[in-house]
Amino acid sequence: MTAERELSFDSAGNRLVGTLTVPAGPGPHPAALLLPGSGPLNRDGDHRRLRLGIQRDLAAALTAAGIATLRHDRRGVGDSAGRFLRTGFHDNVADAQAALAALGAADEVDAGKLFLVGHSEGALTATALAARGVPVAGLVLLAGTGRPGAEVLRWQAARLLPTLPPPVRLLLRLTRTDLVAKVARNHQKILASTDDVAWIGGQRMNAKWMREFLRYDPRPDLARIQAPILALTGAKDLQTDPDDLPIIADHAGGPVEIQVLPDVTHVLRRQPGPPSLGAYRREVREPVDRSVTEPVIRWLTARLAELRRV
Repeated sequence: MTAERELSFDSAGNRLVGTLTVPAGPGPHPAALLLPGSGPLNRDGDHRRLRLGIQRDLAAALTAAGIATLRHDRRGVGDSAGRFLRTGFHDNVADAQAALAALGAADEVDAGKLFLVGHSEGALTATALAARGVPVAGLVLLAGTGRPGAEVLRWQAARLLPTLPPPVRLLLRLTRTDLVAKVARNHQKILASTDDVAWIGGQRMNAKWMREFLRYDPRPDLARIQAPILALTGAKDLQTDPDDLPIIADHAGGPVEIQVLPDVTHVLRRQPGPPSLGAYRREVREPVDRSVTEPVIRWLTARLAELRRV
C-alpha cells in the first residue's frame, strides 16, 4: 500500500515542507523530485485561485509505477517558511537542490536512482539544477522552454492575443495598443528595477524572480547536462511553444527524446477545439491526462532498466 509522510528540509535559512510518497513493497525505491510551474504554488501544484493539482497527480501516477516522489510547498506557501514575493528564480533552484538532497537521504529511497520531473518553470529549475552537476539519473521536462525568458513571454503575448475575448481585442484595436510591445516595455521597467518587489502596471510583483527569469537562457545549461532527457509539450500549449522542443534536443549534452502531445494544454489536460485559457477551470476538474503520464512512466521505466543492466 502506498505510504505518505511529511518531509522537511532547510534552504537558505528557510524551513521548507513537502510530502514524500512511497510505493508499496520493499525499498529502497527509485525516486523523482517534482518541480512546479511559476507562482505561489503549494506542494500539490495548487494556486489559491486555481487548483491545478499537477504535482499531486504526477505523484499518484509515478508512485503507482513504483517510483517514490517528493513535492514541497514553495517559500511562503502552505507550511513552508520564507517570503514568496522576495524569492528569485535562482532561489527556487537552490530550494530544489536542498529538496533533492533530502529526498536522496530518505531511508525509503535509492539515492543512485533520482530523477527530476519539472513542469513549466519547474522544467527550467530542473535544467538549471542538473547543470550544477548534481547526480541525477534523468530529467523529465514538461512544457519546458529552450529560449531566454524574455523571448518566451513575448511569444506568449502574441499567442494569447487571438484567444482574448472579443471585447478585449476590440479595446486593444481602438486604443491602438500593441500587446507584444506593451509587454516588452514592462520588461524593460522590471529589468531597470533593483528591489525584490516592485509595482509594475499597478500590481505588486516579484521583480527579483522576473528579472532572473527574463535573463535566464537554458541553452548553456542544457549543454552541460549529460543525463538523459525526456521533453514533452502539448500541441495546444499557449504558454510554451512546442517548437522549443527541437531547441532543447539540439542543445542538450546527453540523449534526448522529444514529443508533441496532441490536444494537450499547458495544464497537461486535453482540450477539444481551439486552445483557450478560459477552459482551464473546466479542464482541471479532471486529472493530468494519461497521454502525459503514460509516456513519462514508460521513459522512466526504460531508464531504470538501463541502470539495472549497468
